[in-house]
Amino acid sequence: MKKIDQVAINTLRFLSVDQVQAANSGHPGFPLGVAPLMYVLWDRFIKYNPKNPSWFNRDRFILSPGHGSALLYSMLHLAGFGLSIKDLKNFRQWDSKTPGHPEYGQTAGVEASTGPLGHGFAMAVGFAIGEEMLAAKYNKKGFKVVDHYTYGLTSDGDLMEGISSEAASLAGTLGLGKLIFLYDNNKITIEGKTDIAFGEDVGKRFEAYGWQVLKVASSEDLDAMIAAIKAARADKKHPSLVIVDTHIGFGSPKQDSAAAHGEPLGVENVSLTKEKAGWDPKKTFYVPDEVKTYFAGKLSVCKKNQAAWEGMMKKYAKAYPELSKELQDRLMGKLSIAQSDLEKIFANVAKTSTREASGEILQTLSKMIPALVGGSADLGPSNKTVVKAEGYFSAANPSGRNMHFGVREHAMGAILNGLALHGGFIPYGGTFLVFADFLRPAVRMSALMGIRSIYVLTHDSIALGEDGPTHQPIEQTMSLRMMPNVSVFRPADALETAVAWRSACLNAEQPTCLLLSRQKLPVLTEYKDLIRTNAVKGAYVLNPGTPNKLKAVLLAAGSEVSLALAAQKALAEKKINVSVVSMPSWDMFDKQNQSYKESVMPTGIPRIAIEAGIPFGWSKYTGSDERVIGINKFGASAPGDVVYEKYGFTVENIVAMVQKIN
Repeated sequence: MKKIDQVAINTLRFLSVDQVQAANSGHPGFPLGVAPLMYVLWDRFIKYNPKNPSWFNRDRFILSPGHGSALLYSMLHLAGFGLSIKDLKNFRQWDSKTPGHPEYGQTAGVEASTGPLGHGFAMAVGFAIGEEMLAAKYNKKGFKVVDHYTYGLTSDGDLMEGISSEAASLAGTLGLGKLIFLYDNNKITIEGKTDIAFGEDVGKRFEAYGWQVLKVASSEDLDAMIAAIKAARADKKHPSLVIVDTHIGFGSPKQDSAAAHGEPLGVENVSLTKEKAGWDPKKTFYVPDEVKTYFAGKLSVCKKNQAAWEGMMKKYAKAYPELSKELQDRLMGKLSIAQSDLEKIFANVAKTSTREASGEILQTLSKMIPALVGGSADLGPSNKTVVKAEGYFSAANPSGRNMHFGVREHAMGAILNGLALHGGFIPYGGTFLVFADFLRPAVRMSALMGIRSIYVLTHDSIALGEDGPTHQPIEQTMSLRMMPNVSVFRPADALETAVAWRSACLNAEQPTCLLLSRQKLPVLTEYKDLIRTNAVKGAYVLNPGTPNKLKAVLLAAGSEVSLALAAQKALAEKKINVSVVSMPSWDMFDKQNQSYKESVMPTGIPRIAIEAGIPFGWSKYTGSDERVIGINKFGASAPGDVVYEKYGFTVENIVAMVQKIN
């Protein structure tokens, strides 16, 4: 080990410890133990340019155990990413660039928000898939325009989580050779030694997944670590896990104990730790001049790496102008989607399920949008998520745009997020709506990061029928609507589905959930002009009724819109005028101005909501839970139309409620 190596590693350790101590909150044990791993990756291998953190052909680094954020911030400070010592001193404080767990968009150099263990690991699989997909399509002889690695640090906690098993299994199956993780094998959890709940041989598990597994006996042996990473890079057919034996809280009085994990060391212990390392205990947030000089000297190489790539891209544009433009458009997020092209798919269709409509729309969108890629958690034929003209992504066919995620909803959601974060992709993934519970944490992470992941959630109500209550969603629709920064569409027909898909593709700042029916629904062709103009507003008057005085407003979403129209007709025969409002997206409607909202739901006119799901939440619009026709119990196994009727979704029930309030 060179002298500068040890000084730089200790600088990382103590900048991190000082952050935690200043905040009186955080995790000092991880930085003390893992600083050598972080340093070796960033010093010897990672290709980056801190003056342009979003440079496309950079290597990606994911800190999956996000509680170790202080170490990442210390590294970014030394590498020149614009984090100042003042920023480090504001660790975990209000509106700082150094929050308790890394947050995408908050700090330059942070590739993904991490903290929920296992998610960073699974998102990294998405990053690696993205690199391989783009390389397979755009690289040509003499032009490796897409050529970068995905590196990460992972932990015992990460690898206990089920999501990491799902993602690792898929990564091995796909042969993602440019995915490399260093595993902080410190054998300690919050509750004690890992063997109280985690006695497996992680190396053998990953070998069974199809990973190359390499081992380093000591985190202090930089040469062994460097050799292992080089071996990992040399294997192009397998992702690599480098297991490094580490000591949590290295060098501190709390070394190798659970007490080193999630609380400050304390002033006295910080001094003792620094003294043991030959560091001046009186100095806090200290960066030796030789370390500053060392990292400053790297900036010219960083700049040259980007300049060389940009020079190659200029030559590539001349040699392959069409591919070059397509790639640049993808990276810049340029899109053009004509609603009319989606509408005309259904010009001669009288009735279709919204899942089938979605599948047809996807065929057209995939031709318009090269960036659109995705698949299903082993439900492609049911979710209608397969693009028929495209192949499946695999080790043998990395240019495929369809994905086999397997029965792995949780990992699928996180992998979508990794693809979205990588750049150049609009990713989508499908499953049944009821199984949104399995991927909900990934939806939450995409919402928190404000990224464009699209979730295709079919079989959206009790009307799916015979599969029964285990497969019939009741509370899932509302639970997704409750999540901040998620756009949820439950379209009434094929035309609203087209609007929803277009909105999802154009919405670069939010994930979108498309909730789609199994049963066939009428295509509302007579309302196509209204749908084209107003469905994107989230709610709109689909049919205002007769000129008589308005007695009520029927609010409905999804398959219940057609039921509301039938009830409107029955009420008209009784000389009771009601309007029908289709409400495919609450979040989009809530963004509209007050005058528009008033035009849709006039003050003083009673409102009744109809949806085959839990009634909770609709009172926001109806003013009363008693004016909601919904379901407060689980479903039943029977033909869909029978279940629908038995649960009160009938014209007669709606008519009776309208008559009751008038």
